[in-house]
Amino acid sequence: MKIFGHRGAAGLVAENTLASIAEALIHPIDGIEIDVHCCKSGELVVIHDETLARTTNGIGDIADCTLEQLKQFTTKEGFLIPTLAEVLQFVNGRCTLNIELKGKKTALPTLDLIEQYIQQRDWEFHDFILSSFDHSQLFDIQKKTTKFKLGVLTEENSKAVLSTAHNLEAYSIHPPVASLTKDDVMQIHDHGFKLYVWTVNKESSIRRLKKWNVDAIITDFPNFA
Repeated sequence: MKIFGHRGAAGLVAENTLASIAEALIHPIDGIEIDVHCCKSGELVVIHDETLARTTNGIGDIADCTLEQLKQFTTKEGFLIPTLAEVLQFVNGRCTLNIELKGKKTALPTLDLIEQYIQQRDWEFHDFILSSFDHSQLFDIQKKTTKFKLGVLTEENSKAVLSTAHNLEAYSIHPPVASLTKDDVMQIHDHGFKLYVWTVNKESSIRRLKKWNVDAIITDFPNFA
């Protein structure tokens, strides 16, 4: 069972920051999950929410701010908001990167950027999983290329998105830990998909999912996992 750090190591250091990613990389993880939005000037920035208020000392929508403006803010712990390019340069192929397409119209800009890094640096196509709750963005990627692993995120039972996963020829289904059953795991595997479960922080859950042969967990505490 693989271990992915959620937003870096969100339970240890401010989420979706280079410091949090650096903390995750200290531990024997298999991958890191991050979130991306497009800002007003077109760059992809790594942040979870559509707005600045919860995680930074700024206010307003990400989509209404230029990168120059966003770089004036910090997280409440004092860290800068990174761009996806900065994360790609920092990680540089050291682990798998699960990029969640969180903001609107992030699919194709994300695709273009990571293809540049595949051509120029130590990244390969198989180093990436592109996931989203907005499945239309995954279809946007599928129309352009089939080289990337696609992850179908769901807040429901994993079986609810089986049809979508088949239509996408997806690599994985990403359900929440609370809704997953052993029968779900067996059925998803029978359909040929990997299971990446979020957000798994309890020891009892980690042990249960490992016993069920889940493929990966996404956790705030990669040190503990």
